[in-house]
Amino acid sequence: MLSHEPLFPLIAVGAAPPLFALLAIMLSTVVVVSLLLLRVQKSLLVGYFACGVFVANTGVIEALGGVESHDAVYQMAEFGVMMLMFVLGMEFSVSELRFLRRFALVGGGLQMTICALAALAVAKLFGLPWAAAIVIGVAFAMSSTAVSLKTFQDMELSGSPGARFALGVAIFQDLFIIAFLVFLPLLLNAGHESEGGVLGELLWLLLRGGAFMILAWVNAKWIVPNLLHAVARTRSRELFTLTVVGCCVGLAWIGSLLELSLALGAFVAGLAVSESVYKHRILSDILPIKDIFLTLFFVSVGLLIDLRLAAQHWHAILVITAVLVTAKGVIISVIAMALGQINRPALLGGLSLCSAGEFSLLLMQKAGGAGLWDAAMQQSLIASGAISMGLVPALMKAAEPISKWFDDRGWGRRHVSGSLLDEAPMHQRVKALSGHAIICGHGPVGRALNRALIGEGVPTLVIELNADTVRALMKDGQTVLFADAAHEETWALARVENATLVAFTFPDASTAAAAMHHVRDHNPEICVLARARFASDQARLERLGANVVIHDEGEAADAVVNNGLQIAARVRTRPES
Repeated sequence: MLSHEPLFPLIAVGAAPPLFALLAIMLSTVVVVSLLLLRVQKSLLVGYFACGVFVANTGVIEALGGVESHDAVYQMAEFGVMMLMFVLGMEFSVSELRFLRRFALVGGGLQMTICALAALAVAKLFGLPWAAAIVIGVAFAMSSTAVSLKTFQDMELSGSPGARFALGVAIFQDLFIIAFLVFLPLLLNAGHESEGGVLGELLWLLLRGGAFMILAWVNAKWIVPNLLHAVARTRSRELFTLTVVGCCVGLAWIGSLLELSLALGAFVAGLAVSESVYKHRILSDILPIKDIFLTLFFVSVGLLIDLRLAAQHWHAILVITAVLVTAKGVIISVIAMALGQINRPALLGGLSLCSAGEFSLLLMQKAGGAGLWDAAMQQSLIASGAISMGLVPALMKAAEPISKWFDDRGWGRRHVSGSLLDEAPMHQRVKALSGHAIICGHGPVGRALNRALIGEGVPTLVIELNADTVRALMKDGQTVLFADAAHEETWALARVENATLVAFTFPDASTAAAAMHHVRDHNPEICVLARARFASDQARLERLGANVVIHDEGEAADAVVNNGLQIAARVRTRPES
């Protein structure tokens, strides 16, 4: 809770519970600020942070419950971090690490080592103790995966060499922060005496961690896959989502019982389903939940900012931000060039990762709370990290003119050897799709259409909810998503904006109608083929924008009439015996 007086007092709202009123104000402010930022094409994360700053410095918290409301917001923010770690674990896979091993192990290893040591050295020069210097080194070496990958998507460069390099480095960072979060309590308690000493604490930590990993392996190997498969067979969307969230929260809770972090438990829960056929379905279900709570995390970081104190140290904030962005951008770009990237991809990769990250803010928040540095330094570090994240989209757009300036002088022109896409695992192949046909349903009709399109050389992506069918298609090498066509997230995962055809091969008009809204939002010009069981369904789908609707009853009637007339004609022309 901030100790200063509010800039202007606010009056408590009615008899509503303080936390409810606080959430209403926070979320309403987030919506308004986000709409304004979208109009000027700025990062929404900046808006979330700004909303937290606004709430913290206008007396809202003091008027609506004070410390209790403040703590409740932090608990929800912790849940947002847990959901982020679950998604990171789910998006991580051994096959993807193998695919990006050079970028991840070499590029990510060099980036984390050089950036962390440089930040640590600067911290030691300013006289900080080793524990504080180590936290700062790791915090400033981390980057914002959410901001960088989202900006690549907005720039339609998700499959570019620069994006693949950034993804590889981000994978290494994610693995590193998981290990660091396990040992963070030892650093935060470095100044406190313990009965067994540091060695005893470390041994006890390793024992707890080993026990948790064994338990997690058993869950990932047998319990979670079988449970998800049983739930998927029920075709219940609510039960499937509930099961996924339950697995995440359950393993995170077990991790906390073993005095490990909630984040580690959530990451391991994500790993448990990272290679399953349910991955894309889980992503489409869990991403909205994760986004809501992660929004609260960024708002909660803004709650830590005292504008009066930050204004007194504005020069330090600007210097830290400028040094962080410049040094990190240069270091990562040089590493990318050393790994064979030419100017533009290298600069895109470097500028996309030049900021602090979500876990940078989390580490600094925990370190400040543990008293590793004073309030003034806490304000400077968190404000600098948040500002650097907000600068990423604009900096990435500057990569084009900067790379052109280098190209004009003949600097950094190199060619990447080999084609990485040939080795790509399933999820990489989905991301690389373009000009493809999306087939919803793989029954007899979908199967026939899929064979015909592949025979004509058209790449296809199947969306299917039958787990057994998805497994069989994956074994055959077919690009497939285990997802619900009625979910908006499914169409973003299917890259419908780059597709040429969407075919609903099942006659369920309600699902097709729900999906068609999302399809048209993402790609208004795409050709849509659908089936309808009844004439009323046909009219409904045509009104929604389907280009071609196959009316099952009409087609069956035509087939029956044609065959009936042919039989009647043969009967009439048959000579009487």
